[in-house]
Amino acid sequence: MMKKTGIFSFFAGAGFLDLGFEKTGEFDTLFVNEYHKPFMDIYKGARKEMGSKAPKYGYEVKDVVQYTQPEELEKLTNNLQDAKGEYEITGFIGGPPCPDFSVGGKNKGKHGENGKLSGTYIDLITKTKPDFFLFENVKGLYRTLKHREFFEMLKEKLKSNGYYLTENLINAIEYGAPQDRQRIILIGFHKNFLSRYVKPAKFQKTIDGFNWSAHTVFDQKEIFKNPWPLQDIYVEGADREMPADITKELTVQHWFDKNEVEKHPNASNYFQPRAGLAKFMAIAEGDDKKKSYKRLHRWRYSPTVAYGNNEVHLHPFLPRRLSVAESLALQSLPKDFIIPGEISLSDMFKTIGNGVPFLAAKGLASTIADFIKNLESTVNAPKYEETHSG
Repeated sequence: MMKKTGIFSFFAGAGFLDLGFEKTGEFDTLFVNEYHKPFMDIYKGARKEMGSKAPKYGYEVKDVVQYTQPEELEKLTNNLQDAKGEYEITGFIGGPPCPDFSVGGKNKGKHGENGKLSGTYIDLITKTKPDFFLFENVKGLYRTLKHREFFEMLKEKLKSNGYYLTENLINAIEYGAPQDRQRIILIGFHKNFLSRYVKPAKFQKTIDGFNWSAHTVFDQKEIFKNPWPLQDIYVEGADREMPADITKELTVQHWFDKNEVEKHPNASNYFQPRAGLAKFMAIAEGDDKKKSYKRLHRWRYSPTVAYGNNEVHLHPFLPRRLSVAESLALQSLPKDFIIPGEISLSDMFKTIGNGVPFLAAKGLASTIADFIKNLESTVNAPKYEETHSG
């Protein structure tokens, strides 16, 4: 049986990505970094409730830039080296804050405060050299020309520091999460790690064999061809029969039922309307194309779960915004993931919107675990040990 892999998590938020890795049974979270204390409080509170063990090297509420300072960098490097004594494989995972690359955000790119953090995360990887890393960000970093140049620059830096890379624009819906959410995922493995299994000449070919679709459950093209309902007149509390020929497992209603959102401890956590109910009553069920005030359709998937920039997502058949319990369900989290009640509503919704959907995180983690297992079971490739450092 494969020994577990140790992971160091950066920009952890409420820990959806970490939880996905842990729930595969193949990874242990050894270190957690998050800049915003309330998000870390959610991370710790939810984990305590679920009975998860604390990370060996602790939780740190810290600006990731501080880890580039000599003393902090030395400490991080030492912890990584120490982890290698217990874990044969170590990795960094993280999704730097992304509004600077988002079409819905400020679009400042690499010059924005958040954009710079992507560069800092890559710096930490190249300086400490974990065996592998995962980098997650919005599709704007990949699709927008001016940001793509920055992305390519980050990749060149990784390559020149010994990493072999694979990337993919994923959609969370393919992993079974009930939302249309595209993200760019960049994964890299260091040459020293690969050299345990294959000759240098086969490094790139090995990485090219990374099977991105190994743990997808649906094909997004096929899913979007379903005859999903578009809009129906909003009727408070009304029942609505499920249409034929749709994928029930990807509907808002399925996940509300699955997570028993009405009984969930976060069921009563939602914003009260400031301007009365009139606006909430006027929007059709399924009218989710506006910039703000999107009403979800119970028998369709959700648009990207994002609650910043004045986005307001409304319950399909009740005159209110979504609750925290409902939003967690749309991020495909297990129903025993509970946010502590003392956290502010703003922080609850912000960290939910920032998080990687749990099922997508778990699928990606399983794909990485498979890749590692396949390397370990390689019998044809001659073993190769590097004699020089780097």
